[in-house]
Amino acid sequence: MSLNSQPADADVALFGNRFVTQEVPSREFPETGIPAEDALRLVSEDLALEGDPARNLATFVTTWMEPQAQQIIAANLHRNFIDHAEYPRTAEIEQRCIRMLADLFHAPGETTGARTQGSSEAIMLGGLSLKWNWRKRREAAGAATSSPNLVFGGDVHVVWEKFCRYFDVEPRIVPLQPGKYTIGPDDVQAHIDENTIGVAAVLGTTFTGHKDDIVGINDLLLRIKRERDLDVPLHVDAASGGSSGPSSTRTPSGISGSNRSARSMSPGTSSDWSIRASAG
Repeated sequence: MSLNSQPADADVALFGNRFVTQEVPSREFPETGIPAEDALRLVSEDLALEGDPARNLATFVTTWMEPQAQQIIAANLHRNFIDHAEYPRTAEIEQRCIRMLADLFHAPGETTGARTQGSSEAIMLGGLSLKWNWRKRREAAGAATSSPNLVFGGDVHVVWEKFCRYFDVEPRIVPLQPGKYTIGPDDVQAHIDENTIGVAAVLGTTFTGHKDDIVGINDLLLRIKRERDLDVPLHVDAASGGSSGPSSTRTPSGISGSNRSARSMSPGTSSDWSIRASAG
């Protein structure tokens, strides 16, 4: 077989594919295409060197899901989900999930939510909601809107700092203390003022899996609203406790939330969620 010729079927069966003797393209498209079987083998050989997700104990996302979930995902990869007019049942399934999650989190009344491609997008949307609603309240009061800030602890996911950087919000990061890797009302109170768009708390930190004192922070914000007439919402990052927290913790009302790793499907194939509810 010539190095410049296309391999025959017998050659492929014997040697694998032409990339046994030719460099694998990594920067430019090759002059000729390759059979689908060759492409499958090429990528599979690369992925054979990857780590095993089932042994990745450092991750906070699911690494296994039921074969039935894999089956329904594979069967619908060709659908352009965002075209709701063309795929109304898919859109209704999304709304059904939002309503059920809102019920799980004991959200009062009507809720607004969205499926997002990962937790970072969910948190970005939640943060923007906090900022825009704060700006609307400030404009209605004839007050300045140039200096928004967001209060959160040093135990949050890095996406919170990215949100502040991308959308011009001052991050007021509550430092963690030796032996205390979460935050509570006493930690955040001094950082809140009229320019605070919200407080973010975590239901299961990336570091240890512990949860912030969400109920205590919520009670503090309600007291600040009564005593100082400052409406400071609470955003709960569901993180690793999103599926277990609602059944074991008193869930505060009047929050927005984003679901991160409380998912029952593998990352990259599942959706995260951003849910917002107003206090009843």
